[in-house]
Amino acid sequence: MPRHLPEYLLEALGLGLFMVVAVGAATLLEHPASPLRSAVADPVARRGLMGLAMGGTSMALVYSPIGARSGAHFNPATTAMFYRLGRVAGTDLAGYATAQVLGGIAGLRLAGLLFAPWIADPAVRYVATSPGPWGDGAAFAAEVAMTFVLMSVVLRVANDRRWSRWTGVAAGCLVALYITVEAPISGMSLNPARSLGPSLATGELDRFWIYLLAPAIGMLTAAEVYVRERGLAQVFCAKLHHHTTARCIFHCHFGEPKGP
Repeated sequence: MPRHLPEYLLEALGLGLFMVVAVGAATLLEHPASPLRSAVADPVARRGLMGLAMGGTSMALVYSPIGARSGAHFNPATTAMFYRLGRVAGTDLAGYATAQVLGGIAGLRLAGLLFAPWIADPAVRYVATSPGPWGDGAAFAAEVAMTFVLMSVVLRVANDRRWSRWTGVAAGCLVALYITVEAPISGMSLNPARSLGPSLATGELDRFWIYLLAPAIGMLTAAEVYVRERGLAQVFCAKLHHHTTARCIFHCHFGEPKGP
């Protein structure tokens, strides 16, 4: 575990940066005092801009030196899925999950300093994820469905040698689409480490179970479906972007002549 500490720290840094960007974008787009909020009156259009910002941030992190070294999970559910697929060791699962949670909380704290007092405004609300008017059941089902589709796409693209370079693009495009279309249903989390900090800040922990369980269920189900269709041998690595010279700490078979 100590030898892999740099990767753990990079996972924390990546999610922390994601949280800072999320708060900054939400403040610009939703705070009543923001000129951009006044200029873009349509909430769907604002969600589209938010989707572009966060989808673009996701892509940038995957292809950045941070993501190239750590694998660009930034999500305990993603790391747990790759553990199930045999590409992540148990010690690294623990290290990654701890780093991701701490990084998400630290990123929100930093954003609180940078964007105070606007971050506490009800329109921004610490970028907390919460169920919409359709209730907890709809939010839970939506989170399961989104994570299932996202990881199904990631596994198929990342493990196809012709298309693996585009894994980050595919994931970022889905994030942008989800924020634009689905956010009113569940708040669009996909990630317990992303939702924990805002839930702590707002004191709304009673519904955190949705964002803890649903992403894990969706991703692990996607893994099971993929393994039944193609087998464990067709999971090359736990990195989302492997076309790099950065070291790989996973049970990696990316360089072996398997698959398409």
